[in-house]
Amino acid sequence: MTEQRGLIIKGIDGFYYVEAADTVYECRARGIHRKNGIVPTVGDRCTFSVNEGLCMVESIEERKNLLVRPPLANLDKLFIVVSLCDPAPNLLLIDRLTVCAEDKSIEPVIVFTKLDMGDVEEVKSIYDSSGIKTICVDYRSNSGIDLIKREMKDVISGFAGNSGVGKSTLLNAIEPSLNCETGEISKKLGRGRHTTRSSELYNLSFGGKIADTPGFSSFDMNMYDITDKDNLKYCFTEFEEYIHSCKFGSCTHVCEQGCAVIEAVESGKISKSRHNSYCVMFDEAKKKKDWL
Repeated sequence: MTEQRGLIIKGIDGFYYVEAADTVYECRARGIHRKNGIVPTVGDRCTFSVNEGLCMVESIEERKNLLVRPPLANLDKLFIVVSLCDPAPNLLLIDRLTVCAEDKSIEPVIVFTKLDMGDVEEVKSIYDSSGIKTICVDYRSNSGIDLIKREMKDVISGFAGNSGVGKSTLLNAIEPSLNCETGEISKKLGRGRHTTRSSELYNLSFGGKIADTPGFSSFDMNMYDITDKDNLKYCFTEFEEYIHSCKFGSCTHVCEQGCAVIEAVESGKISKSRHNSYCVMFDEAKKKKDWL
């Protein structure tokens, strides 16, 4: 019996497909994983054994993060695709996605598309001032594509955004071999009615992997809920330098007097729209019961 380290790139019907040294092995998982409450997940780095043609996932390495919906482990970057028109930018939706990423130690990158249909500077400045990386893609000059490729190289990336923002067009520009059909379900990165809704990783020709996940192609609001209201403030990274300067240690940074975060909003150091999103999400989290 020999053991190797690999990466789970697909899982379906109890079989796990592990990539190691340019070869993909079809593996089963030992029952001890489920007994210990660990389900092998796409994106997991693992040790697997090969014994007379039978391959078994032996152990799962410690995860950097884990998403339940969609099921995916160890995502490095989440590219949030935003169009300037049709549909117009939904700032609360963008902020929900950035918060989900920050909460899971995933780097958010905001990509603006359809630059010919609106003014990007106003909305871009909101996220530039928050410290979140932004990239503008203009297909007329093909600008921005190389920047995205540079960000995706040698990492595991996911793409998110509501319908119509241009994810398929963008993915085709980044990696034409993916052959995504714009305006329709992708033949390779999408899902038809009768196919299994499971995550999968695809190799990129320039290095790195892209995650194909149902939860990223069709926005699942439940995935992005932050249940811990006390942790929410840390997911708005621009709050960091102010949250310990409030008058009261119990400050929620929503409406209190002497709140340094609110003072930063009023002085223009923190975007009002970002703080509005924080207040909406804080109120949602506050209403949740611990047992839900």
